Amino acid sequence: MPNLADIKLSMLDLVAVREGGTVAEAIAIATRTAQHAERLGFTRYWLAEHHNMSGIASSATAVLVGHIAGATQRMRVGSGGVMLPNHAPLVVAEAFGTLAEMYPGRIDLGLGRAPGTDGLTMRALRRDRVETEDDFPREVAELAAFLGPVQPGQRVVAVPGQNTNVPIWLLGSSLFSARLAAQRGLPFAFASHFAPRLLLQALEVYRAEFRPSATLDKPYAAIGVPLIAAPTDEEAEYLASSTYQRVLGILTGRRGQLPPPVEGFVASLAPHERQGIADFLAAAVIGSPDTVRAGLQRLADLTEADEFILVSDVFDPALRLRSLDIAAAVMREGAPAAV
Repeated sequence: MPNLADIKLSMLDLVAVREGGTVAEAIAIATRTAQHAERLGFTRYWLAEHHNMSGIASSATAVLVGHIAGATQRMRVGSGGVMLPNHAPLVVAEAFGTLAEMYPGRIDLGLGRAPGTDGLTMRALRRDRVETEDDFPREVAELAAFLGPVQPGQRVVAVPGQNTNVPIWLLGSSLFSARLAAQRGLPFAFASHFAPRLLLQALEVYRAEFRPSATLDKPYAAIGVPLIAAPTDEEAEYLASSTYQRVLGILTGRRGQLPPPVEGFVASLAPHERQGIADFLAAAVIGSPDTVRAGLQRLADLTEADEFILVSDVFDPALRLRSLDIAAAVMREGAPAAV
């Protein structure tokens, strides 16, 4: 049975804009959360690229990576991820190469192949550029080359970028990126925080097909874990109603800002709505310290993940930090956390 103390703990932040709040407040909350996560010993803090969403303030992902890295001291900071089809590989290499020069040894570059937005916004980002499934592997290779050593005869050089060797991760919610990460010998992060259905199958493919590389000699897998912890199961479920409302909005096409918790929210839903939320959050760990410990241990046993990347959408920023406190204590001690 995997020991929780051996699993690295990290965080993914979508920089949620809360109802009644502003983008500036959301960024300030993310900054304080990152500083708190660093004090707790988290390994990395990632920001996710999304566009045209009123409740998410992380569209300019590289800018926020730099801001969070500047506000912390040791923890790795990166993208979870940059949606590569939206960007020319050279531009990404220059941005993250610049970050790597500013914060040596602390920057990660997680890459996804989804647009991170709706079709209309996707066209605004790509300016009529049409992507095919074959483009992503080629662009990953191109980007890696721009971050690696300059080759003889290379006419286009990423400055900054070249020779920084920023670590590249592949992110995904399907088997495609799992297989590509295995073929390239790259670390892999599965998006089980919103699409857990293929989690176990993707990890199996990644590990079975992994080829050692200059980056990794064996597979390294991280999984997204929605987490909300509180002193009691009842309070955690109440706080989680903010997440439940957000997920229902995603499922019904009514995205908005992160709402405050609502007492009895789940009981007010139709059965199909409850099922949709449950499927979306199948990897979630929500509850008291004992419940959180059991939930994280269950995920560890099922996935043998090397790293948990937490996603914690709690409306009250202070109670969000408390969730991280509980999770860190449970992971470190393997025993109920004192609150």
